[in-house]
Amino acid sequence: MKFYFPDSQDLVSPTYDFVNDEYSPYRVRQRDDVYAHQAVTPIPYDGILVSKAVVDGSVKGAGKYSSPQRERFYRLGVRNFFRLPEPCSTIGDCGAFNYIDEERPPYEVDEVLDFYGRCGFDAGISIDHIIFGYIPEHSDAQPEDAWITRQQISLELAEEFITANQKSGTRLEPVGAAQGWGPQSYAHSVKQLQKMGYQRIALGGMVPLKSHEILSCLRAIDDIRTAETQLHLLGINRVDSMEQFARHGVTSFDSTSAFRQAFMDDRNNYHTATDSYTAIRVPQVDGNPALKRLILSGSVSQAEAITAERACLRALREFDATQNSVEDVLTVLATYESLVLGPKKKSYLELYERTLKKAPWRTCPCALCKKHGIEIVIFRGSERNKRRGFHNLTVLEAKMRKLTFG
Repeated sequence: MKFYFPDSQDLVSPTYDFVNDEYSPYRVRQRDDVYAHQAVTPIPYDGILVSKAVVDGSVKGAGKYSSPQRERFYRLGVRNFFRLPEPCSTIGDCGAFNYIDEERPPYEVDEVLDFYGRCGFDAGISIDHIIFGYIPEHSDAQPEDAWITRQQISLELAEEFITANQKSGTRLEPVGAAQGWGPQSYAHSVKQLQKMGYQRIALGGMVPLKSHEILSCLRAIDDIRTAETQLHLLGINRVDSMEQFARHGVTSFDSTSAFRQAFMDDRNNYHTATDSYTAIRVPQVDGNPALKRLILSGSVSQAEAITAERACLRALREFDATQNSVEDVLTVLATYESLVLGPKKKSYLELYERTLKKAPWRTCPCALCKKHGIEIVIFRGSERNKRRGFHNLTVLEAKMRKLTFG
């Protein structure tokens, strides 16, 4: 089972100064900052997935790459751009989420193949159009006309894609994109893609589905899937179900959820092998929009907020050096929380108490936790938050190693 990490240009600076919250004046981001596969060992994924829409943009506008980044990506190629070690493989896709509201995908087959070929991807997924709807097995409900149209578009483009790829003579592994709205419709897509010659098929549009619904689709696909066909789950990370998925032909998946939970989830920010913990929020006074509004309105004193912010960081570091008690830290955190959140919003103090009492970073074997200590569980700016996301990827990698795929 291989795990691909979707790229969004997530890097951290090895020389970032946590005490003063500042970068080195000599730092050059594209030269000095590092990706997760450079920051931790073992490498926390088997490869990366890069979307054309992220690099080039889509009909909605520009992608996440700046013009210089995009030019450098095309010039260096995917492997050199990401400084990937040899074990890591690469897969490209079109980023269908970025054009979900359009009648048709905004790309032509030739330009997608050109993107994959020029950038040196190992594998590339055919152009697809997401169907966000699900009809359970044995239901009498009928699919919407738009769903049927989107499935047909995806299949037509997949046939054009594999034909053009064969004619080009490139070494790119073609991956067919299957879209559906239930078990039989997914099975239909896979059956058609196999007839076209695809031996690797990516199942798209399943992110909203529950695990048992994914399994229903996989069981239906079993009825028509050949022994050579390998399945990839797009955007799916269900570690608890991966052994079951593997029994139905799934050999790879991609997801950003473990990484993004570090700073997008309300509670489950720091992962361990058996649990998850809430990161301790100490927002920067000059970087928190809500707090800045309160300061500008005169509701909060800027000097008072800065004093409380610095007191929190000092108390947390003293706690990590065993010079402070949990109770003392919570008292200081409560003062700052009252300024940032105000009286009407929920408090995180009980969750912070659990994090501090367990102190999971102290026993974590990953290089980031060993190096940065309590900084890894402080919710504050991208340098800490992304490092916590990298840590979460190491936990996912360790969990996957312990699974049995037989």
